[in-house]
Amino acid sequence: MLDKFRFLTAGESHGKCLTAIIEGIPAGFEINPDFINNELKRRQGGYGRGGRMKIETDTIEITSGVRFGKTLGSPVTLVIQNKDFENWRKIMSTTPEDFTDEKSFTKFRPGHADFSGSVKYNQTDLRNILERSSARKTAIEVAVGAVAKQILAQFGITCSSKILQIGNGKTEEEFHSEIDKAKDAGDTLGGKFEVIFENLPIGLGSYVHWDRKLDGKIAQAVMSIPAVKSVSIGNHHAYKMSGSEFHDQMYLDENGKIVRKTNNAGGIEGGMTNGEPVIVTAVMKPIPTLRKPLKTVDMKDMTETEAHFERSDTCAVEACSVVAENRIACVLVDEFLMKFGGDSLTEIKNRL
Repeated sequence: MLDKFRFLTAGESHGKCLTAIIEGIPAGFEINPDFINNELKRRQGGYGRGGRMKIETDTIEITSGVRFGKTLGSPVTLVIQNKDFENWRKIMSTTPEDFTDEKSFTKFRPGHADFSGSVKYNQTDLRNILERSSARKTAIEVAVGAVAKQILAQFGITCSSKILQIGNGKTEEEFHSEIDKAKDAGDTLGGKFEVIFENLPIGLGSYVHWDRKLDGKIAQAVMSIPAVKSVSIGNHHAYKMSGSEFHDQMYLDENGKIVRKTNNAGGIEGGMTNGEPVIVTAVMKPIPTLRKPLKTVDMKDMTETEAHFERSDTCAVEACSVVAENRIACVLVDEFLMKFGGDSLTEIKNRL
């Protein structure tokens, strides 16, 4: 999907570490690990998070591609150690001699990748599905996005997000109350959040092919976050508005510059940025791992039973918004580097 700013991640939820290799960053960009660590901390925060967050304090290690705080133009490697691995060293061993069925399970968890994954990859131990399909891998994705954010920031591009709704709550006090009630009931909650990027140049993305449209790329990046079920750009009530109400009319200000009084398009028209803030809204479903177990089937003997419980959160909407910020940042920096790219920060500034 990404052409210029490309990356791969690896690692399991309870494995030794999470790793990413980023290709395509020009030389001369300042990369501050403290900024990355702050983004990781934001991902681990939020009301309603579970026990794993008390074990891990995610910290980034940059092992290549940066010298004295600046990128070299070569691949950048990021590593996050899983502290919980010490408790899983034998269970997650890569060598056959250490085989154990401890922590193995065969009861499908509704809402997870267990059932489809077991069929697709021909697995009889659902641990082999859980470990990579877990949202734990979003930690390293946030780290990659934090690098992308730092590149964008050097051109004045900023980002923010906010929670719009959790359960039936629409204020922070109501959010907490809804989460507390769900926790007491052994249940979980989802919600809705909004991400905004500002000061983007006009013309990122393209209308010439369906897979180059920026709104499509952003939607894919956010939709593929675990538990996200819908993504919209701009005013998501467009379906009940007339054309004269929805479309953002253009005017000239006193300096002859084109301005708009509304931004229902969410900063993207024809698959390209139009100079207005890019506004993305997403809906996250309730986390499917419940202390009050759901009905399911045990694949071992094909009997009806209750779902396997793995340590989980009550609500992770706030964390999901942070993941979305950083996923979108990766898409935007890729488009930015394709449009203005060069081999160094100085060359890009001259082109911009």
